[in-house]
Amino acid sequence: MDPIEKELYNSILIVVAVIAAIMVYFIISIIRQQRRYRFVTQQKIKAEITTLENERRRIAADLHDEVGPLLSAVKLQINHLDGANSHEQELIEKSSGYIDDIIRKMREISNDLLPNVLVRKGLVAAVQDFLGKLKPATKIHINFQHNENLRFETAKEVNMYRIVQEIVHNSIKHSGASQLNIRLQMKENMLRLVTEDDGVGFNFDEIRKTKGGLGLLNLQSRTDVMGGEFSCETGEGKGTKYMFEIPL
Repeated sequence: MDPIEKELYNSILIVVAVIAAIMVYFIISIIRQQRRYRFVTQQKIKAEITTLENERRRIAADLHDEVGPLLSAVKLQINHLDGANSHEQELIEKSSGYIDDIIRKMREISNDLLPNVLVRKGLVAAVQDFLGKLKPATKIHINFQHNENLRFETAKEVNMYRIVQEIVHNSIKHSGASQLNIRLQMKENMLRLVTEDDGVGFNFDEIRKTKGGLGLLNLQSRTDVMGGEFSCETGEGKGTKYMFEIPL
């Protein structure tokens, strides 16, 4: 190889090396930017979910600690009234009954906002309590399998409880299923939730792009906040299977 060819060859190598270095730099920059964007997005979603749960907790506490005692005091005052005739006494009794209904409904709302059993006994007990209350009101047979004494950090327990709630409500409202199986297991520091129904299924990609996909977005958001993986197997006439893997 003569000196001119050698110089040209070296120049080409230098140019190729520079181009390769620039390409590597841009690829690394893109990867870093995507990671940064994903981190910022997760932090934003986490902040929104945390704010939502804190607000639910505050409202539940207000209903339980302030509105509840106030209604009980009103009921007590009403029960001390003496009707001048049978008609007025009947109105007093009806009013007392209405207040009982309001107190009962208020307790249900407070429990939906933040179940006491979730705070005291954990996720498994909360899901059992939730499903037990639904049983008389739904025709779907729900089978819940789980590890015993399954406890982990409160934030993840709340998120997993909301995920189960979302799936169960969707199955009752939209699936047309006769059976829903829920399996909650922990193995090797990994929490795995699998739900499967025998309903009509749906077009996953189509629903995800519409307003009907808000439930799916909620499932994905809560899974992302916990650093987990979420997948769905479904199709029209094929039932629906959700799978979640959450690192503990």
